Amino acid sequence: MTDLSLPLAQQLSASGMQAQSQRLRHVSENIANVDTPGYHRKTIPFQPSEAGMVETGPVRLDRSPLLRIHDPGHPLADESGHYDGSNVDLVIEIADAREAQRSYEANLKLFDQARQMTRGLFDLLRR
Repeated sequence: MTDLSLPLAQQLSASGMQAQSQRLRHVSENIANVDTPGYHRKTIPFQPSEAGMVETGPVRLDRSPLLRIHDPGHPLADESGHYDGSNVDLVIEIADAREAQRSYEANLKLFDQARQMTRGLFDLLRR
């Protein structure tokens, strides 16, 4: 969703911040479910829109194999004492969270610089 009252540079950076925010939401959900049996890691792709903005695609489930955990006392354990854990790797999730945070901050700086440039232009035009 674009805000036509904002200059193009600010619209672009706002779309990037929104996309990274959604990415971080899914990373947080993955981390929260690292110990949930049968949980598949969620990913969200980015794609450009026709207007050049950043949009998120549909949420995808990571279909890599689930971790087999040996715990004969677990209620979900089969005859061999194993059950399916999640396929969430905390190292990957933390790296993704850090990357999303840095990308968000870069878009925020761009947004702020565009705002300052617009303000400076308006100040020049008022003289």
